[in-house]
Amino acid sequence: MTAAPSYEAIWSAVPYPALVIAPDDHVRMANPAAESAAGASQRQLRDKPLARFLGGDSVILDVVAQARRTEVSVAQYNVEVGWLEGGRQTHHVHATPLHDGSGDVLLLLHPQGLADKMDRSLSYRSAARSVTGMAAMLAHEIRNPLAGIGGAAQLLEMSLSDSERELTGLIREEAARIGKLVDRVEQFGDLRPAQRQALNIHDVLDRARRSAAAGFAAHARFTEEFDPSLPSTSGDPDQLLQVFQNLLKNAAEAIPKVGGVIGISTAFRPGVKITSPGGHSESLPLLVTVTDNGPGIPETLIRNIFDPFVSSKANGSGLGLSLVSKFISDHGGTIECDSRPGRTRFQIRLPVWKGEDSEAEV
Repeated sequence: MTAAPSYEAIWSAVPYPALVIAPDDHVRMANPAAESAAGASQRQLRDKPLARFLGGDSVILDVVAQARRTEVSVAQYNVEVGWLEGGRQTHHVHATPLHDGSGDVLLLLHPQGLADKMDRSLSYRSAARSVTGMAAMLAHEIRNPLAGIGGAAQLLEMSLSDSERELTGLIREEAARIGKLVDRVEQFGDLRPAQRQALNIHDVLDRARRSAAAGFAAHARFTEEFDPSLPSTSGDPDQLLQVFQNLLKNAAEAIPKVGGVIGISTAFRPGVKITSPGGHSESLPLLVTVTDNGPGIPETLIRNIFDPFVSSKANGSGLGLSLVSKFISDHGGTIECDSRPGRTRFQIRLPVWKGEDSEAEV
């Protein structure tokens, strides 16, 4: 006879944030989904006031108090929940007294925006791929005349005075700048499949962090919270390295020169699956999060931040995050972003390596 699953296993398997709230409105317990939503570990949540994480004016405190007072389950729908370390999202809130004499209340937060976020993440795939066909044509049609312009400017310099050479130098600099942009666009036209293999995601993250800390992010303080028990993912190490270097570079440019912090974390979060147009369903339990304490992404851009040619930077090309989206899509994963002043978070979900012939699901 099969043994009944343990309480701990059931608690950990609940896919939505669940917390046990003590009579003094302190957090007694939190499941892994609540840790992820709050951006805090079980140790950081336990025995702390719920108001510290949701705000003292949160309507959720009233729902918990009502459930405790009436000793019946209380539900409130379409509540905007704003974790102090996360974005705001609409939830259905359920509070239920445990009736064990402790006065504890079970609080369940059912996010209503998850499907919408996943739909947007999948739409980023189409956005990135929408420039793929155009990219190959542009790279070919622009590169040849661009090389001619640069060469002609170089020849003209030989017969010009010093004052006039300033203009030809400007022509060559601008031609080189356009050439670099063409190089980036050309990457969209690379239709070769990613060279996927069993990969320790922490090795890639460590390479990206060390490269960033030695160069463009030398002014940043890095924090890391890695789950050492994570299984291997299925990926192309070079492409994933480019993904994380791009995210770290954006974070480094956003944070202040003094007091800037970039956080990198990994976790195993089962319960999220996506279905491809061909009907194949794949689990995405590996979660990688990159955060920064910069000013945040403008609300007018956040929904389209992965679209090609959309950028919050004055001199940005708008191709970096779109290329990130394409690479993650090619790996069968998803990427999401939420932002507010003082905290921007990118979350990447990836599949687990199953071997060349395995069809097992996680």
